[in-house]
Amino acid sequence: MKKSILSILAAAALLFASCSNDSDNSTATTTEYTSGSNLTGHITDDITLDASVEYDLSAELIVDEGASLTIPAGTVIKASGQTSSYIAVSRGAQIFIEGEENNPVVMTSAEETPANGDWGGLVICGAAPTNLGDDATSEVANLQYGGTESTDSSGSIEYLRIEYTGATFNASKEFNGVSFFGVGSGTTVTNILAYEAGDDGLEFFGGTVNASNLAVINAYDDSIDAADGFSGTLDTVYIEGVTKAAFEVSNNSDNEAKTPETNAKIKNATIVKGTDFGASENVINYKEGGGTQNYENLVFSGFDTFAKYSTDAVTSENLEEGKLTVTSYYSPDTFTDVQGILTDVTNDDTLVGAGSGTSEPTWVAELKAAE
Repeated sequence: MKKSILSILAAAALLFASCSNDSDNSTATTTEYTSGSNLTGHITDDITLDASVEYDLSAELIVDEGASLTIPAGTVIKASGQTSSYIAVSRGAQIFIEGEENNPVVMTSAEETPANGDWGGLVICGAAPTNLGDDATSEVANLQYGGTESTDSSGSIEYLRIEYTGATFNASKEFNGVSFFGVGSGTTVTNILAYEAGDDGLEFFGGTVNASNLAVINAYDDSIDAADGFSGTLDTVYIEGVTKAAFEVSNNSDNEAKTPETNAKIKNATIVKGTDFGASENVINYKEGGGTQNYENLVFSGFDTFAKYSTDAVTSENLEEGKLTVTSYYSPDTFTDVQGILTDVTNDDTLVGAGSGTSEPTWVAELKAAE
């Protein structure tokens, strides 16, 4: 009898451990990463990778508070663990991605035939304001984010190509290419290409970070998503291959009028619907309160309808108050403008959007071609 009881207890312990490890891509890994080509565990000090080494991201890699991860130009990281493979930067930690023109940092799939959703993605948590409070929890990686430090710095991301992300954990939680949770304006973000993302290409959950030269090609949810009181400027954006919305920008899904209100500025953007892409939510999806949004030098092609709108009272009121504005645009197509947002704006064929009108700009081609 004693042996049977011990066997039962042992089996129960194993089952409990298994359930705990599957809880939510949380920080179950307790090993410390110090060196080597296998990127797993927690970074608890300042670590710099070696560009001559090809790294295997076989599980979660967490940069803990007070630590930093530096990734030099030309470094290649290949992920092989699907939902368990992702890089997350805790609030109070920093990441420095130091890619260069024609020599970016590459985060990609280790699969022989890579596809969207092969691995998680890059998650960055900061201490800048959101309208979810000062201690929100990231929907993936289970890390806290948010606070009162608008100028908080999570480091810098320069010249990054991130591919085949967006692994699905469950019906309500999927990784994006890069997820910015409460990231502050002290963070440098420029020259990112998110390619073949299974969910959103880039998503901003609150925060005050400004970003430039952002490219999203073939995202299978929204291309760029901003919500929860995001207040920042996205300057020079190229989007191609739109499944839902090119820009889905909202205020708060539980309280459309929650403050601080989303205040997004998008400048110099080109959106190309793409062959075999439905763009079911159009160029812009103004939803869940919407907040204040302004689009300047917006070039888009291939769309039948300009925007989609939530029908809640706050969103409708904000539209009536003129909180969604487009100051200049160009489209070669005939399209429907349901709310008449563009009625008094000239369709200006001299605009260049992200740099080359409706064509792919040179800076995107360089990020795509570099190996």
